[in-house]
Amino acid sequence: MTDGKKSHLAGKRILAVDDEADILETIEDILEMAEVTTAKDYESASEKIRSGQFDLAILDIMGVNGLTLLEETVAKEIPTVMLTAHAINPETLLSSIRKGAIAYLPKEILVDLDELLEELLGAKDEGKPPWKLLFNKLGSFFDERFGPNWKKNEEPFWSDFTRTWEVGQGIKARLKYDERLLDKKI
Repeated sequence: MTDGKKSHLAGKRILAVDDEADILETIEDILEMAEVTTAKDYESASEKIRSGQFDLAILDIMGVNGLTLLEETVAKEIPTVMLTAHAINPETLLSSIRKGAIAYLPKEILVDLDELLEELLGAKDEGKPPWKLLFNKLGSFFDERFGPNWKKNEEPFWSDFTRTWEVGQGIKARLKYDERLLDKKI
């Protein structure tokens, strides 16, 4: 980072999973300040999740069974960002939130991945909800892509979620693996 602030990505161990080699190469190039490990399919990604230590995971949804991998990363307390092109729809966005992802990014903005991750991880590190930041930055993209009434089918969820930005199944999914809380039966 050039503005004197500490980088939230520098030296981080990041797992990037996508079935497209050019996407993985682009992620490696963009995140050159981090140590990026890649996987091109579900099986190798799942093995790396089980055997490795990562500070962040970036998962494609289609082609690698990304939503199942999300459950695995959340179980290992790895903050996870979903990155997708073909599965960009309200259903996978909602599923990503409920399963514990910290963000859901369209591949169309891959060129800005480092800046977005810096901001999202910074918000997370400061105890601020990453989803609020994401919707402030990309809300108009989702509205344009999904249509103006895209939240209507799940209105109770979105009303609660946007009111608090932290309420939802995703937080619960991450907390059920938090060792500090396991013995407290919370």
